[in-house]
Amino acid sequence: MQLQKAQRHQVKLRIGLSGPSGYGKSYSALLLAYGITEDWTKIAIIDTENNSASLYSHLGEFNVLALQEPFAPERYIEAIKVCENADMEVIIVDSISHEWQGKGGCLEIHEMLGGRFNDWAKVTPRHNAFLDAIIQSKCHVITTSRRKVDYSIDQDSNGKTKVSKVGMKEITREGYEYELTVNFEFLNDRNLVNASKDRTGLFAGKPEFVINSSTGKKLSDWCKQGKSLDQIKLQIYQATNEEDLKQLYNKYIDQRKDIYEDILKRKTELEFTPNQIISDNIINI
Repeated sequence: MQLQKAQRHQVKLRIGLSGPSGYGKSYSALLLAYGITEDWTKIAIIDTENNSASLYSHLGEFNVLALQEPFAPERYIEAIKVCENADMEVIIVDSISHEWQGKGGCLEIHEMLGGRFNDWAKVTPRHNAFLDAIIQSKCHVITTSRRKVDYSIDQDSNGKTKVSKVGMKEITREGYEYELTVNFEFLNDRNLVNASKDRTGLFAGKPEFVINSSTGKKLSDWCKQGKSLDQIKLQIYQATNEEDLKQLYNKYIDQRKDIYEDILKRKTELEFTPNQIISDNIINI
């Protein structure tokens, strides 16, 4: 264990949009994506919504990957990899709700296994692999998810039954929001949103608003603050000994996946013993 000074690094955005059907999630996701990259050809949308993305083809020449059932986690992972291999800058997953509740999704997989509590031991790792594909992607990722209304049935002081609207429940596994940089919730069918989760500080506590491309530009400017991946790699190739490489690898924890090969390459350039491992605790990732 080692203390070190906090330092801001450039990151890839993980943005969530959630709301009932027809509230403008797909359209808003595309505007966000364009604001982030300012190049329609670098945007890919994984469309699980019956080719609804084509309704917005007038916006620009973005790419579409139509994902049909079954909506197993592995099919989502494969679709994300296709977009990454095509050098996309922003991937929109529209929507992730099918991975959880759709045909062939996690809930159906669990039911087919028997629906017992112990059966989640087989389903949860597959769902977590899907989350990892989003969290660890080299691209910015925007996900949409459906929400449904929850109701509470209570009795008032006169003993009369009262049905109350208690909020909107997101159709995906509970806790997904914690993985996001920002999560926008649609409040009504006029496209108004607020930020239920915001690590950037750009939207928290602010009045509701309508998402447009400038929203994406703000997020893009925020995530570019700090050291870029290229700057980190430059530090790696300026390292003169094994100890320097160890420190860099331990310092940039969030970038380990991206700098792993460069660490090994620089190690070879410095003529370390080929079979020598820098350290068990930094190479095993």
